[in-house]
Amino acid sequence: MSETLADVAIPPQFPDHTQLPESDRTFVKNFQEHPQTIILTDSIVQVLQRVHPDGQYCIGQDCGIYWRETEPPEKGAAAPDWFYVPGVPPRLGGINRRSYVLWREYIPPLIAVELASGNGDEERDVTPLPLAGSREGAKPGKFWVYERIIRIPYYAIYEISNDKLEVYHLVDFCYHKMQPNERGHYPIPPLGVELGLWQGSYLNNPEQFWLRWWDLEGNLLLIGQEEAELQRQRAEQAERKAGQLAERLRAMGIDPDPDVE
Repeated sequence: MSETLADVAIPPQFPDHTQLPESDRTFVKNFQEHPQTIILTDSIVQVLQRVHPDGQYCIGQDCGIYWRETEPPEKGAAAPDWFYVPGVPPRLGGINRRSYVLWREYIPPLIAVELASGNGDEERDVTPLPLAGSREGAKPGKFWVYERIIRIPYYAIYEISNDKLEVYHLVDFCYHKMQPNERGHYPIPPLGVELGLWQGSYLNNPEQFWLRWWDLEGNLLLIGQEEAELQRQRAEQAERKAGQLAERLRAMGIDPDPDVE
């Protein structure tokens, strides 16, 4: 058969991203989540543009990944604080995504990040669907859903309150806890980057640890604000060196700015 998954018509009873709730009416649990997700996205955009010159990828921040039809619908969704999906369009039918519907797009995220406000128990919950289904209103654990159902290759849990980072890699359908390299980072080979903790300040936040990306040589991937500041410093340094050179030439009786007729 030459028919591919992309050619298979989805029965109308399976809703798409425009028919599913954007939110389960919960709220962000700490003030670091918003700037933290901005850093993750801003600093990796240039990498993703090289990996996807056709622009076929999407990034979700607190967006629902629908993996199962339920009533209410949001009970069948998981919402990582940050995730990246390769090989899918950033918009669908010319409109912004409201959620990511796994049963329509088939491609799982490559990496999901959870920013734990507590001790990470919720993010490590391995309660399977059969057990959760026996309790009123209960949902299966996030860890179990990401590992067994969505099958996200890399799963990072960052406990903000105690600066603890864990990264899991899906091997033979099971998550294995990764060990950091000599820099204390966790390589994500498909992207050619490393994930780790960086201490510094961002926006109006005090100096603290932030989840950041590095390249595989250990060079920090800069956000736009840092890149602009670096270019400004380089320009000032070049101007200063040019001025010093001009002064030395003048001391030697050489005009560094001769009139050109």
